[in-house]
Amino acid sequence: MFPEYRDLITKLKAEDAHFAKLFEKHNELDQKIKNLEKSYVSDSEIETLKKEKLKLKDDMYAILRQYDAK
Repeated sequence: MFPEYRDLITKLKAEDAHFAKLFEKHNELDQKIKNLEKSYVSDSEIETLKKEKLKLKDDMYAILRQYDAK
């Protein structure tokens, strides 16, 4: 995710609690989605989780762009 921001992501995970929380939640959702896709779970449940994950990714990207502009 965002290879061009790898160094900044590492820095923000250590220095920005909000970003770190978003990053952790995104990874948790990613793993949960992968696990659910292997089982017989409704597509609507997985779709809801994917939308939540995408929202987190959008939020993280906005933060990365804000810090990158400084």
